[in-house]
Amino acid sequence: MIPPKQVQEILDATRIEDVVEDFVTLKRRGVNLIGLCPFHGERTPSFNVNPARNIFKCFGCGKAGDAITFLKEHENLTYPEALRWLARKYNIEIQEIERSPEQMAEAQLADSLYIVNDFGLQHFQKQLFDTDEGKSVALAYFRKRGLREEIIRAFGLGYAPDERDLLLRQAKSQGYSLDLLKKVGLCSQDGSRDFFRARVMFTIHNMSGKVAAFAGRTMSSEKTIPKYINSPETEIYVKNKILYGAFQAKKAIRQLDECLLVEGYMDVISLYQAGIENVVASSGTSLTEGQLQLIRRNTSNLKILYDGDPAGIKAALRGLDLALEQDLNVKICLLPDGHDPDSYVQEFGGEAFTKYTTENAKDFIFFKTDLLLEETKGDPIKRAGLVKDIVGSIAKIPDTIKRSVYLRECSTLLEVPEQALYSEANKLITNTLKKKEEKAARQPSAASDVPPAAPPMWGGDEFFPPDIGAYFPPSEAGEGFPEFESQQKPAERKSGEEYQERDIVRLLILYGMQILPEENITVGEYVLSDIEESLGDFDNALYGKIAKECHALLVEGKVFDQHYFIQHESGEVANLAIDLLAEPWEFSPNWEAMWNYPLQNQPMPERNFTLDMRQSLDRFKLRKVQKMCALNLARVQTASKSGDHEAMMRFMKIQQKLNETRNEIALRTGTVVLAK
Repeated sequence: MIPPKQVQEILDATRIEDVVEDFVTLKRRGVNLIGLCPFHGERTPSFNVNPARNIFKCFGCGKAGDAITFLKEHENLTYPEALRWLARKYNIEIQEIERSPEQMAEAQLADSLYIVNDFGLQHFQKQLFDTDEGKSVALAYFRKRGLREEIIRAFGLGYAPDERDLLLRQAKSQGYSLDLLKKVGLCSQDGSRDFFRARVMFTIHNMSGKVAAFAGRTMSSEKTIPKYINSPETEIYVKNKILYGAFQAKKAIRQLDECLLVEGYMDVISLYQAGIENVVASSGTSLTEGQLQLIRRNTSNLKILYDGDPAGIKAALRGLDLALEQDLNVKICLLPDGHDPDSYVQEFGGEAFTKYTTENAKDFIFFKTDLLLEETKGDPIKRAGLVKDIVGSIAKIPDTIKRSVYLRECSTLLEVPEQALYSEANKLITNTLKKKEEKAARQPSAASDVPPAAPPMWGGDEFFPPDIGAYFPPSEAGEGFPEFESQQKPAERKSGEEYQERDIVRLLILYGMQILPEENITVGEYVLSDIEESLGDFDNALYGKIAKECHALLVEGKVFDQHYFIQHESGEVANLAIDLLAEPWEFSPNWEAMWNYPLQNQPMPERNFTLDMRQSLDRFKLRKVQKMCALNLARVQTASKSGDHEAMMRFMKIQQKLNETRNEIALRTGTVVLAK
């Protein structure tokens, strides 16, 4: 475990531009640096690096953070791994402190499993390249499949000879634990023989490039012998969360903003060798949610490439709905009969393969419609089932607009009224939501983990959503849509005060530790002491949470700088901090450098926090006082209607004081207030 003091030393030494320039070409633009985003494909640079604040932000795809975040996203590192990466870069020697026994045991087990797997890789490759049997049997097989030696080594291909306990004997002689060899599946569970024998070996890497598992393909033609066998699941290998080739493909997937999904190991390797590097395989398993989430971290565009036989078609359809639920843009391409990706690229080459898949890839709705229409000709019952099947897939899509577009396309293709499709989709979505709510009710502790259901699709006779009042100010909802006023709960209305609350949070994050010269206290201390009584009255829960947290830190004598928020344990807080810190605009230095026209009436924007703070506080307090005025005026009216003159006079005096306070603040802010 890295001590907090050394963590801070690493962070203090880190310069965001140094780290990013190891992966991205940056050019100076004003005080910032700009380049092509490594997280999504683009031709016009929108990836900004701000050296002054030590952060990056892409105004195209929205990725943002500090150097730690960049390494975690770009290199798929954990937080400790990113810190160690930075320590090596800046030549900082880490003196790790002792971890808890449980942490140490867990880390030691994972490290031990990786070490044993590394031994397995070295053993299999030695048998492939350095033995006569390996060269004549396995290496000849790989070369017959068209693979070059550098590709064989890059993917960790190897050979397990047909010997009972060769690996086991060598492992024992080198001191490897028998229990660990059993756990990773390199030997049988009784410890008497090797698990992989007479097979060519495929190494399965995790996203960081570590050896997680192996797969072995038999060299025998005997039908009773399984074609492939795999390592068992362990703490470092969970089948449904690993994609074969993902480590080698991740950079190309991000650069091209597209992932090609195939079925087999050889499909991946052959395409990669042909220059098509953005390819992964589900390794013979049905496509899972965990695998799709790995893809979604690198791109939102998925192209599924399967064989054109019935089995390939069924496999393509099985993974479709899961991919749509992950909000992936899915295209499907079936190869000509008799071909898989490996055989096609071997026969026709990489360029022909890319051309074919580009021209023949179909959006899922066209693919599924064309496929199933053939099966339903002349049978209205089957046709109705087809419509429900396709609408069921569309209903999985979380994005409302995308669903709407697909339903319209479906209406045209299937010659079914659009309203009927909307109704069916709404019914499916409602049922899904109901099931999730029932599941959450049965498991209260897990309720927070249930993902939100897709928002309803409105169409046809449903001109407005049921909570239409939430989309209009209270006066409009009451006057223009009275039928909705009674349905709408006060808490559902969008408050205008959240903009002022956001501005208070902006001050705390940007300038919280800046010293106010005339007050000799920090901006954070001044702001929070001024609004202390309103800390529990924030309408926006996130902004209120941040303000209260800052107040608690000050009470404890702790500080909070920009880095504190960027690295916050809450992703919501960290994302908000980046949004506030990474503005797309900056003050141009050319006014002074080229035209000799400096700012004359105020300091530079980043040093003008005193005026900024006072104006933000006034706007915040004005909205709160206006709210109090409205509430108190309602009390006056209630007292008047009930004939309680004493209460009415008391509330009117309060109203007079509130109005005076409101008008005084409004005068300072230059705000026009309509008297009531």
